[in-house]
Amino acid sequence: MTVQTPTPFPMSDKLTEQVSFDRRELSIILGVYGRMVAMGEWRDYGISTLRDLAVFSVFRRTAENPRYRIEKRPKMRAKQGLYAVVGMDGQILRRGSDLAQVLRVLERKMIRPVD
Repeated sequence: MTVQTPTPFPMSDKLTEQVSFDRRELSIILGVYGRMVAMGEWRDYGISTLRDLAVFSVFRRTAENPRYRIEKRPKMRAKQGLYAVVGMDGQILRRGSDLAQVLRVLERKMIRPVD
């Protein structure tokens, strides 16, 4: 019996890696998400990993468009910051290199006077 070398997967050199959130980033994001769920503001989320960005989408209800999107774009690291919070209408609410600082814009929007 002869041992044959495995046949390489076709186009394996053309496959690119996907951008994703690491454990530390998800811990920060889910901390904010948990507080907003406890307040009754958010109810669902979705995570998308693409070639050029990773997105954590926050929903008020499952069947809606996302209320906020937390984006990670490695190509923007040197220019405007790695992370961005995008509103429902596509407006960028805040950008930066520190995820915790960028997410503060979400907590400020939820501060309301008590009647």
